[in-house]
Order: sequence, then C-alpha cells, then structure tokens
Amino acid sequence: VSPAEAAAMDPQQRLLLEQGYATLHSAARPRTELMGSDSGVFLGIERPDWALAQPPSARGSVYAVTGDNVSVAAGRLSFVLGLQGPCASVDTACSSALVALHGAANAARGGECPEALAMAVSLKLSPLGTLGAAVAGMLSADGRCKTLDARANGYARSEGVGALVLRWYGAGGALLSGDAVRQDGRSASLTAPNGSAQRTLLLKALGRASLSASQLGCVEAHGTGTALGDPTEMGALAAVYGAGERDKPLVVGAAKANV
Repeated sequence: VSPAEAAAMDPQQRLLLEQGYATLHSAARPRTELMGSDSGVFLGIERPDWALAQPPSARGSVYAVTGDNVSVAAGRLSFVLGLQGPCASVDTACSSALVALHGAANAARGGECPEALAMAVSLKLSPLGTLGAAVAGMLSADGRCKTLDARANGYARSEGVGALVLRWYGAGGALLSGDAVRQDGRSASLTAPNGSAQRTLLLKALGRASLSASQLGCVEAHGTGTALGDPTEMGALAAVYGAGERDKPLVVGAAKANV
C-alpha cells in the first residue's frame, strides 16, 4: 500500500489486513498457500466513520473511492492474499459480526470454499454517531453498560476487531452445530426488539443443530444494557431454553457488554 493510498484508507481496512492474515497464519495457512486459493472472506462492518472524518478536500482523491468503501474492506484482504473464494461485507448493525459468521459457516458447510475467514471491525472515528445515539436516548449517561441489571440505562459504544477461520470437516467435526439469522419484522418501532421473532430465531438455531433446549448449558446474550432490550431478550431465552425439564441452570453471560 503506497503512502498516498494509506493516507486515504480507512484505518479499519489496515486492521483487517493485519488481523485477517495473522488469523490465517495461526490456522497454519501461510501466504504462499493462500495465493489463488478458494478461501472465503466474510466481514461484519457498519457504516464507516472515516468518510465523515475526512475534510472535503480529501474526498476527491482517487484513493478515497476505495478508502472508505465497505465492500473494499473485505475485498482488499482477498486482493492482497490472492483469495478467490466468496467475499462479502455485511452491515446488520449490532449483529454484523454474527451474520458474517453465519455466512462464513454456510459457505464452508456447503462446499463453496474449503475455509472461510469470518471477521468484524468497528472503530469510532467521528463523534456524529455517538451524538445521534445519545440524543435518541440509547446510550448510558454514565458511560457504563449495566447489562441484565435493574440499573440498566443504555449501552456504551466501543471499538474492536476480530477474526476466526472456519473449516468444515463433515457433520462430526462441525465448528458450528447450528446457526440461524432472522429479522424483527414489524415491532413497536424501527429499532425496537421483537420478542416473538427472537423466540423463533432461537428455535430455528436449535432445530438446525438437532439439539433440545435442555442440552444447552450457557447462552451468550446480546445484552444491550437497555430497559427495553434486556427484558425482551431474557423473556425470549426463558421461553425457549426454560421450556421442559432442566437438570442444571442455564447460565447467561454478556461478554460484549463487558468489552
């Protein structure tokens, strides 16, 4: 990457290049083996703040077109490493990383590629998104995400990057037993959760994994830390995983909220 292109490139793209290759390398895939391979790339990424943070004079650069493009964020890694498998960027807000993982798992499971790199990245490079969420009453006034707590008063925005290599070894060696993606559909508002849709999602994932609710020991929750989101999610979890007889309690955590 030339200095001129680097200056116009969203820092998220640099992080993805570094973390994506490091993850492939740790999965015993050196660069010499990747060139021309069918390996896939699936990326979860929201609207990039980079374009908003740039002065108008920088937006006319020949590199600005690719520097803040979400499709290029995934495509650049495929380009640099010579990967010719499926490549896609998805933006589904809070679930972007999970939906990217879902796409990667399906591609590997379905034989579309021998392995798939699932990635997600989020950097807050402009204050505008935070200000908008604060005005909407979504953020915690004290900057603390109190998930599954009666004191919950909103979430806290944070940054991160992660990557995971998925390979399909047949039903006996599946990394993901079952996964599912659904939408809230019509709910109280555009951003309000839908408990009924969440219950259906949980049942779909259980069905694809051929598991019963009583077989699960723990759940990693979305855990928004909001007075509306947490009770809705916990209600759906209780309705699905609490059904029938359980010989042990169901542990619910929310690591993302802690991050």
